[in-house]
Amino acid sequence: MSREPTSEKVSGKTLVAVVCAAQVLVQIGAFFWPALLPRMMPLWSLSNSEAGWITASFYGAYMLAVPVLVTLTDRVDPKRVYLFGVGATFAGHLMFAFLAEGFWSALVLRGLTGIGWAGTYMTGLKLLADRVDAKMMSRAVTGHAASIGISGALSFAVGDLIAAATGWNGAFLTAGVSAATAWLLVAIVVPRRDMPAKPAADGGGLYDFRPVLANRSAMAYSIAYCIHTLEMSALRGWAVAFLGYVSLVNGSSASLSPAVIATTLGLLGTLASVAGNEAAIRLGRRRLVQGAMAASALFAVVVGFVGPSSYLLAAGLLLVYGAIVWLDSSSLTAGAAGTAEPTRRGATLAVHSSLGYAGGFVGPLLIGIVLDLSGGMTPLGWGLAFTSVSALMCGALLVFWLIRPRELAGDRAAAANS
Repeated sequence: MSREPTSEKVSGKTLVAVVCAAQVLVQIGAFFWPALLPRMMPLWSLSNSEAGWITASFYGAYMLAVPVLVTLTDRVDPKRVYLFGVGATFAGHLMFAFLAEGFWSALVLRGLTGIGWAGTYMTGLKLLADRVDAKMMSRAVTGHAASIGISGALSFAVGDLIAAATGWNGAFLTAGVSAATAWLLVAIVVPRRDMPAKPAADGGGLYDFRPVLANRSAMAYSIAYCIHTLEMSALRGWAVAFLGYVSLVNGSSASLSPAVIATTLGLLGTLASVAGNEAAIRLGRRRLVQGAMAASALFAVVVGFVGPSSYLLAAGLLLVYGAIVWLDSSSLTAGAAGTAEPTRRGATLAVHSSLGYAGGFVGPLLIGIVLDLSGGMTPLGWGLAFTSVSALMCGALLVFWLIRPRELAGDRAAAANS
């Protein structure tokens, strides 16, 4: 009887390539909803707050599911959890294509997709993190993040193109087929793990998160990641709608559509994330993260208050803002993974990701609520919405500066201090 390949029979390069390819296939449909937001809001008569809730439900479901699913990988083969997550993603997209018809159904089905993402994002990272040494950790994390970032960026343009040709239902059906392909790829190629992870050295139970919360360095990176993801999800969730508003009020006929700008933003952001991690290795992780957080807090205000005056200006500002927002993305996750206690790396990534997507849940919802409270989509409304994000980032920067987390083993700053 044939058996699945074991880790010794599959090279590290093959494993990385397969996991990254699968993440592209899973992630490609992740942002079809925000990409199609301008057409879905009038179709279903959604308010700004309702649209924000649907976007946020993806992150909220992720936040609730990820502590259970990712922590489980400290005892259960991550491949099994990953395949469950991909299956939930497939089901969420497929049912959205055929069953979504308004606010409540969209809210629930986007939540199901969020549960799927909880079982794939950090679980995929865990598949790789368990097989690389500490000095290679940050680059492995960066490669994994880059594959997700590129496909997430392409998600906006791909969703817009498919919807233009086949309707919004066809776009979500395509996302489901893509997720099913990822499931087959991982099921066939990725090796099983013969032995479960060893119990934690502290003797605590699987879901005892107290040792994780007591790890000050990992928690500093995770708290910063929470507000980083809040900012990123707010930008991803509302970039197309923001640019659509600016184009409408200024009477401009944009040569590049809002969906194309959002895709470009994501691609530039992915490059910035990779470059930021390399800079963190060379210059110091704390220095890079603090600089990125300060710059993004400042730029958010500029985008909100200056951007509505011109479509080209708004597009340019968003592209720069996106690069700044993404700059410390890989550095933060690598910091949490690299300073985690090895036998609690799954639990640490679970807490890290849960905090991140708690921020991801709040981000798009915050923008929608502030817009409604300030009178809708107006220059003042957008300015106040982006400023609210900036204020939260300033608070996170203060917390990170006070804790002063450790550098990673492969960082030159750490070597200089050793």
